[in-house]
Order: sequence, then structure tokens, then C-alpha cells
Amino acid sequence: MIATILRQAPKDRRASIAAWRQISDILAQRGNQLDDDDIRRSLHALAVLRPEVPEHVRRDCAQAIARHGRFAPLVAFYANDVPAVSTAMLLRARLSEADWLALLPATAATARSILAGRDDLPVKVRRALESLGAGSVALPQPEKPAVAKIAAVADTSAAETMPSQISELVRRIDKYQSSRSQPTARPARTSFLFETGADGVICWVDGITRGAAIGLSIAEAAFGGEPGTDGASAGAFRQRAEIINARMIIEGMPGESGEWRFSALPWFDPATGQFRGYRGSARRPQPSEMPYGRPAAADSGDSIRQLIHELRSPLNAISGFGQIISGQMFGPVSGTYRAMAKTIVADAGSIQDIIDDLETAARAVNVPPMPLPSEVVDIGVVMTQVQSDLADVMVEQRIDLSISRVGGPFLAQANDANSRRMIGRLLTALVDVSEPGATLVGQLVVEAGHDDMLQLRVVRPVAIRFATAADLLDPGFSPEGEAPGAAILSLGFSLRLVDSLARGVGGRLDIGHNALTLHLPSANPRADTELGIQQSE
Repeated sequence: MIATILRQAPKDRRASIAAWRQISDILAQRGNQLDDDDIRRSLHALAVLRPEVPEHVRRDCAQAIARHGRFAPLVAFYANDVPAVSTAMLLRARLSEADWLALLPATAATARSILAGRDDLPVKVRRALESLGAGSVALPQPEKPAVAKIAAVADTSAAETMPSQISELVRRIDKYQSSRSQPTARPARTSFLFETGADGVICWVDGITRGAAIGLSIAEAAFGGEPGTDGASAGAFRQRAEIINARMIIEGMPGESGEWRFSALPWFDPATGQFRGYRGSARRPQPSEMPYGRPAAADSGDSIRQLIHELRSPLNAISGFGQIISGQMFGPVSGTYRAMAKTIVADAGSIQDIIDDLETAARAVNVPPMPLPSEVVDIGVVMTQVQSDLADVMVEQRIDLSISRVGGPFLAQANDANSRRMIGRLLTALVDVSEPGATLVGQLVVEAGHDDMLQLRVVRPVAIRFATAADLLDPGFSPEGEAPGAAILSLGFSLRLVDSLARGVGGRLDIGHNALTLHLPSANPRADTELGIQQSE
């Protein structure tokens, strides 16, 4: 994915901002997994993009990735930005002691002054800051009137100095990377010790690479296979209770990554009784501790189904009480409360649809799609219903939908509910990634020469025009380089769901260079297929 982004040259400021966010997000989450060449190219690309990205965007991006990113070269890059940006990164970044010590020589005096104000850095790091001398700890100065007088001179020389600044920055980061000890092949680890601070964040480990575990929190549950610990650990932490055989997932060297079981005890200051954190040990899980002796990945569908089961009961209760209030079943209710209850019922219905999608996806994790009982469905009518359902969303996002109809009738061998669901999910996902003011264009087609399949073709929105099929099907992919804001379910999840539903009735979803095409088995008699064009806005 990073190679695809680096190959594309941003054409305007908006594209530059999107590229900045994408590259920063990938480096923060997967930097330790990239090879050196990709890392150097990515950092160089950020250096080139920086003049095109507004300061407030860079600052907000630094705040977003600082706590979750533990990739030291990216921290070094942001540390050499303007004070507002470097402060946002350096006040929140969590690195291992070795990474901090390697980072300091590659930072400017202003960055070191920011770090000097932190009280949670390792002792050796604080000593290193002090050893650099008072001259290296300089607070950023406000702009003076004299700066305005020489602004014109600075502007004329900016173009000449920019290449040398970029080259120098990349050189310093390369030097920093070369200073890191290159880990050699190690045997698989079976146990390690660790210690956390009062905030639950691991600050010391022994037995595995420090960068693999330092920065992980046992106070918050991680979901979706992300590095971190389970809910049992978070619950025990809130109660300051003993943690026994909780689950932890680590990303790192091949011999260290994967699932662990850990136990830990809280410890308190002997003099004051103040809570100081947890001390514990971790080990690899025994075969008997894995469900049915299978690896964790094979159990992902069961985990989701269990989660869905636990979500349905409270959701149904909330929806039921909302209907009671909105229907005034127990007596008169004010208009304000009835309106609130109707909103709650509608939101519960939307969440129920999402849960249904998750259940369908979970069912298909380990089991191929099973053929569903089919019936003859008029896809033209389904399209009209879906367009009506999406009307409010399209108005809110200022998106137009234009689906022309070629041929007819549009009868398909499918399930009515699933047809509406797959078409609705496909169009909703594409609306979510469309730019405000755009028009989503498509065709509902029955071709005389290929009347065994009915096709719904939708032209790719601009935001995903050049994305590869692999990227579009990646649940972690977003055109903006971060978790999607508009869509609760990601684009990749939605497209996989549509394809799974289509295959259940003998169809499929094709991702072409210019359009996405949903194929459904036609139920049209060959003799009744007539060509014509009808425009439906």
C-alpha cells in the first residue's frame, strides 16, 4: 500500500494533505514492518510534502498518531518541524529508552527543550538531556517585528534552501536509523517480564525486544486483533486487582509477535501507599488454552458471533423501550421525549443493520457462502427503494446519484431482502467516499448477448479512482489515510460483504479499472429482453 501512495504525485493541496495523512498513518502503525528503502522514501516524501501541508493539519496529525505510534524515525521527523507541531508530537510520544537515546542527537534545541519538560521519561534519557548542556534547551521565541522586515528576502531564498533542508533532514534521519542496533535472528520467545506505570502503560520489559511491548496499555482493551490486551485485563486494572492469565497480542520480531498470556500484581509505594502500576510476567498460551486447539486467527468468526450475541439483547431492549415511549403505551409523553425516543429507535435500527452485516461477514469467515433460496426480484424496483433510502444521506453530503437503465426488464434470481441489502451497502459505501458536490454515475444493464447476468455498474468516485483492487478490499484502507469518518463500516468491509452476498445467489462483485460491477443472475426470459434506455435520476 505504501508503494502505491508513493508512486502517485499529488496534483493539488488537498491531494498533498491526503498523502501526508496516509504516509504518516502507515508509518505510525506499520513502520517497524517496512523495509529500509520504503522508510527512506516515505520520510523523503513527507519532507517534500511539508511545505504544501498547513501547519494546523500537521499539528492535528501529530496529535492523532503520537500516542499510538511507536515508530521512532517518524517521531524524529515530526520533532524537527515548527514548535507547534513538534510539541504536539513530543509531549505525547512513547518510545523505548534506547529509541529516545538514539533520537536526541537528531533533534534541534527546541525539541530537546520540550522533552526536558516531561517527567515521565526514563532516567537515562533525562541524564542525556542534561548532558547536552543548558545551551541545547532553548524555548521557542515569538516572532519579532524585525522578522517581517526580512520576510521578502526569506521568501526569495526559500526555493533555493528547501532542497538542502530536505536533504539535511533525510540525512539526519538516515543517520539516526543507522545508529539503531540491527536485531539478528532470534529463537522464539516463551516468556518475558514487564512493568507498567500508574497509567497502565508498559514502561519496562525483560526477555523480548523492548520496542515490541513498551507503550502497550493493559488499562484499555484492544479490539480487532490490534496489539494490546483484552477486557479482563482492563477490568482488573480499574479495580487494582490481580490479573490472571489475561490475553496480550504483540507485534514485533517473528519469534515475539502473536498471542501471549500474562499475569500481574499491582504494586504500591511503601511510604505513601500510592498506586504505582503493575508488575507481571507473560508466557505463550498452552494448546489447551486456545479454543478447540486452533490458532487465534481461525477463531475470529466465533469471536465476532459471540460479540454480536452480546450486542443484540441490550440493543433490542433499548429499541423496545424507545417504541414504548414514542407510542405512549404507558401514558401521555411530552413531544420532546417522543421525538427523542423516535430518534433512538431509528438509530437502533441502523445499528441492527450493521450487526446483521457483521453477522453475515462472520458467518463467511470459515464457511464458503451457501446458496440462498432464490426468487424472482425486480432489481429496478429495488434500485428505486435504495435511492429513496439514501435520499437524506445524499442531501446531507451534497451527492447526486444518477443510475441510467439500459434494457429491461430487470428481473434477477435473488433474495429480495439481500438484493436490497447488497445494493444499498454498495451505494452507501461509494457515497461515503465521494466528494461533496460530486455525482455518482452508474448503469443498470441487461445486455442481449449476455442476458444470463444482470449488471449494476457504478463509476469509481474520484477518491478511489486509482486505488488497486487489493487496497479497496483491505478493511484498513481509507482514501484519507485514517479510519473512515463518515462510514461506520470500512469501504473494504462493505465491498467484501457485497461480494459475499452476491456469491450466495450465484453472482459476484467485479472491481474494474473504471467501475465496480455487481453481477446478479438474470431471471429474464430470453425472448422478452428488449433494449432501450431509461434515465432515472
